Formats: sequence, C-alpha cells, structure tokens
Amino acid sequence: QVQLVESGGGSVQAGESVTLSCKFSGGAFNSYALGWIRQAPGKERELVAVISWGGESTDYGDSAKGRFSIFRDDESTVTLRMNNLTPEDTAVYYCAADQAFYGSTWYTLTPKYWGQGTQVTVSS
Repeated sequence: QVQLVESGGGSVQAGESVTLSCKFSGGAFNSYALGWIRQAPGKERELVAVISWGGESTDYGDSAKGRFSIFRDDESTVTLRMNNLTPEDTAVYYCAADQAFYGSTWYTLTPKYWGQGTQVTVSS
C-alpha cells in the first residue's frame, strides 16, 4: 500500500519561502506521478503542482505558476519549493500519488493516494 508522509509546513511571513517534502513508500516510486493539492479555509481544494513519473514533465495550478517549483529525487521524495508566499497561500497542503499523469486525474483532484497534509500559514 502506497504511503505518503509530508513534512516542512509551518508559519512564515509574507514574502518568505517554504519547502515541503513528501516521502513515498509502499510501491514503485517511478511508476507514480506525484503532486501537491491544497485546501484553504472555506475554499475548495485546488491543484498546486504535479510531476510525471521520471520528472520530465510538470504542471502547475495558476496560483503556483512562477512562484512554486516541484521536483523529485532518487530517494522516493517529492519536494515543493514555494517562494514569495502571500497570505492567500495559507492552506493545508496534501501530497498525492497516482499512476496517471496525463488525463483528468489531477484536474479533477482524484489521485488515488493521499498524505495526511501539512499546514502552511502565511502572515501579512
């Protein structure tokens, strides 16, 4: 069974950066696309970023473009680097995994496996 464990959340000031990490286990890491989905208080979940099986392709939600970067390494970890944070980035950030990268899975926010989430709070 695939398991995902996030780390790196916390409280920061606007304009600062945060790096989130997600450790993958229980499956063949390179067989899964990995992504980050967030949910802000009182709002619907939204896709932040997703990266393909070998890391060749990435896609970002509109709010993340130009500020966030997603990458994966050879040690079963996917990382989200978030720069120039604003209070609107305050949310619970979930790591997710699915064997699909293309298609509707990530845009319908229905990857198969999810982590427990990590809170990021940005103060003005």
